[in-house]
Amino acid sequence: MTSTNPHASTLDPVLRHRAVAWLTFTTLLWGGSFVFTKIGVRDFPPLVFLVIRFGVAAFLMIALCGTRLRAFNVDLLRRGMVIGTALAAANITFVIGISGTTVSRAGFLNNLFVLIIPLLGFIIWRYRIDLWTLSGVLLATIGLWQLAEGGLDGFNRGDLFSTICAFFISLHIISVSRLMGSADVRLLTLVQFATVALWGMVALVVVPPPDFHPGPLAIASLLYCIIFPTVIAFTLQNTWHRYLSPTQAGLLYTLDPVWCLLGGMIFLHEVLSSKEWLGCALLFSAILLPLLLRLIREQRSAA
Repeated sequence: MTSTNPHASTLDPVLRHRAVAWLTFTTLLWGGSFVFTKIGVRDFPPLVFLVIRFGVAAFLMIALCGTRLRAFNVDLLRRGMVIGTALAAANITFVIGISGTTVSRAGFLNNLFVLIIPLLGFIIWRYRIDLWTLSGVLLATIGLWQLAEGGLDGFNRGDLFSTICAFFISLHIISVSRLMGSADVRLLTLVQFATVALWGMVALVVVPPPDFHPGPLAIASLLYCIIFPTVIAFTLQNTWHRYLSPTQAGLLYTLDPVWCLLGGMIFLHEVLSSKEWLGCALLFSAILLPLLLRLIREQRSAA
């Protein structure tokens, strides 16, 4: 994810409307990645799935970069590898998490990054945390407890890795905002994808995968994840994210767990218990309410 333009409110309204449309579509692609990753890791070992996904995506990005490759330099490589390491940690924990829990639970747990970012800002840079963010953290804690109570095996290993994934997503967003600068977005994305694939291969050396025999459905799921939520979604996000304020973008990204929930129910026939529904609702409220209140403050300030 990229940092947003702090002056987005002064930009052409037409651009902002287009950004909303394209980023909404991007969240749909991300939601699909949960479903298809879940299908894919039934046949592929999670780390193998990760390496193939980002390795092939890196080669596709080389083709998309074209003549831009002439501008490649050591500074861009350094920044891309730092950001890519955070992205690798997020995706390694993502595939391990999704292989051990439901798509619905993973979608809401991953989106906790919206609350983790301001907490990290306070811890590292002493940024002020508003009361609504703290209230969101409290709601999220209660939501996590309800998820644990409602699951057949409590708060399991997959849930834990999905929550850790949210932390690494936060680090990725912060690293992008700090290191992106004026670097070429496509070249930086290429380095990120290659870095994720490289760290995945290192992980495979440490934890060798078992034998696997993927079927046609698993291969099709892998192809979806390579093309849509990776190459296309990253390109759309990096192109349009800058035209919205951080709060506006954050509100759009809350659609991600909604698509996960619907996808899990429709395609994987996932059924949530009443406590899981309550936990998901609390997590969604914890993420959504602070963002809505910030948006209201932004609009009042602009007025």
